[in-house]
Amino acid sequence: MALTANIRSLIQRIVLSDVRTCARFYSEQAEGTADVEKAIDPTKDRTKVIPVETSIRYLNSKAYQQTYGEKVVWSSYRRNHKGGFAPRKTRQSCVRNGIISTGNPCPICRDEYLVLDHRNTKLLEQFISKYTGQILDAFDTGLCQKKQKELLVAIERAWDQGLLTYDVPFRYYDYSLYSK
Repeated sequence: MALTANIRSLIQRIVLSDVRTCARFYSEQAEGTADVEKAIDPTKDRTKVIPVETSIRYLNSKAYQQTYGEKVVWSSYRRNHKGGFAPRKTRQSCVRNGIISTGNPCPICRDEYLVLDHRNTKLLEQFISKYTGQILDAFDTGLCQKKQKELLVAIERAWDQGLLTYDVPFRYYDYSLYSK
């Protein structure tokens, strides 16, 4: 009884694997005859490397002023999500295989001329709180996790090299409260 069940399942596996390989060979032949590749949309292509100097010039250009004005880069960005509450973590990455893979990329990924580098201080200052001097969270700015890590590294390097100032606010204490 058990032997026939084992033989029956073995035969089914062999038949299914034959069907799968035939389907795979058939689909490969169909793809090979087409020889038509999908054209990549140039607005979503992120394989081109933009130098930091170009990004710095872009931040001082009229095109940047026309796009963002006096506001920070991430202020007009709104994440698309399902449900009433936004998830605490942002997406892993907006760019996969050199192409924007999401419909609503983060503020840095959507504009190819915004390059996160420690020398690009005008861009980095937009992600530092002007009241506390701390780096803003990805939940507030909407950056993907990959760009948030690049941002943290770039700001730390800029602080280490003295390109950005790290302000520690002076606190006034009433020492009479602590002495007898």
